[in-house]
Amino acid sequence: MPDRRSSWTDRTAYLGIAAVSAAVLGFLLWLIYLRPPVSEPPAWSASLPAANAIFNALSATCLVFAVLAILRGHKSLHITLVLTALFWSTVFLASYILHHAFHGDTKFGGEGPIRGLYFFILISHVLLSMAIVPMILTTVFFAVTGRFQRHRKLARITFPAWLYVSVTGVLIFLLLKANE
Repeated sequence: MPDRRSSWTDRTAYLGIAAVSAAVLGFLLWLIYLRPPVSEPPAWSASLPAANAIFNALSATCLVFAVLAILRGHKSLHITLVLTALFWSTVFLASYILHHAFHGDTKFGGEGPIRGLYFFILISHVLLSMAIVPMILTTVFFAVTGRFQRHRKLARITFPAWLYVSVTGVLIFLLLKANE
């Protein structure tokens, strides 16, 4: 007979993960597409896109080293690096929200083949970023609750998706800067 307490806890966790993920996505959609940007953004907000690229790069670096650590059997280092990647991704999200609250969308100025490449990267980045929050939270939930087989199985999908979102975030910044 299944443990009712465990299934209630799982259901609560899954609902919490879904609620947090939906709230983040809904807020970002409202912020980016429905709310007009501030008429005069503060001067400091101009530095946020570069900071966001740095936060994404730090997250990606931690993710790569976290996988290397677990492959070498360094479980505590793996945990530290994953939590650090999660920290940098959270700092990125906060900074991204600030940027869009003050600045709004940045238009891509490139022409020709680079424009197609930019939009391919941007669209794949945006679509995957919508899925990555619940994936990360669920992967961490499985680890915290000691379900390492489920953790490993989901982490095999979460890691490359999270890494892709982090790396393409940096690429999007670089492409925007190069085509201002």
